[in-house]
Amino acid sequence: MSVAPTTGPGTAGGIARAWIGRGAGLVVAAGGDGTINEVLEGMVHSEVPLAILPGGTANVLATELRLGTNLERLVERLPEFCPRRVSVGHLTCDGGRVSRHFLLMAGLGLDAHIVYHVSDAIKSRTGKLAYWLAGWSLFGRRLAQIEVEIDGRKRVCSFALVSKVRNYGGDFEIARRVSLLDDEFEVVLFEGRLSLRYVKYFAGMAAGRLSGMKGVTVLRANRVVVSNVEQGPAYAQIDGEFAGHLPAEVRIVPGALTVLMPGEYGGGAATRL
Repeated sequence: MSVAPTTGPGTAGGIARAWIGRGAGLVVAAGGDGTINEVLEGMVHSEVPLAILPGGTANVLATELRLGTNLERLVERLPEFCPRRVSVGHLTCDGGRVSRHFLLMAGLGLDAHIVYHVSDAIKSRTGKLAYWLAGWSLFGRRLAQIEVEIDGRKRVCSFALVSKVRNYGGDFEIARRVSLLDDEFEVVLFEGRLSLRYVKYFAGMAAGRLSGMKGVTVLRANRVVVSNVEQGPAYAQIDGEFAGHLPAEVRIVPGALTVLMPGEYGGGAATRL
């Protein structure tokens, strides 16, 4: 076993790629969802399994897989986990200058605006509270509108979540009928020009009743195109980290990554390593 610490932002993917090139049979990523996303970029289309040890702010992937927070116990359980081949998402934005994969979700519009404006200093001190503070700063303001095209039909909203997981932010569920094992996204669109409308959406999310709520549309898709409706910047985030600016294309990349996960995840069975 070898330990390879990152040397700064954006370096984890290159480290993973280099060790796979040297014959590594397993890559264990220790960190938050952003670090795991970087590691993913260096592992897409390889056959080497990825395991995770959560150590970030929201730990969405760890929560999705129900890994728990006891790292010592998690390390003991890793030999029991099963390798599962999964699809990943791919985001292209900023006129093609940004091309990145993701494992969890892409957010376009409102939540990406919040991610973009989160203070790193406050985040390091307060964790998830930094996102709440950035979100509340929009209260009472008009929200930028974006256009989402799926299967030739266009819809206007202020927030589009394109997800491969149920968990959102570590504490909530928005896309409730999707799994890492699916080869489609669940796409949830939120309409509304005024931020006040999101008070109702938040209540529905907390109660698990978003589906069917007026102003909320839930769809399935393997490709989503998102563009600005108004002048000014509109943002995209992947796996909780700022990615770039609209317009953007989000698509499924089937069978792109092997992830070590508990055998009970998704109700399926797989061969252990």
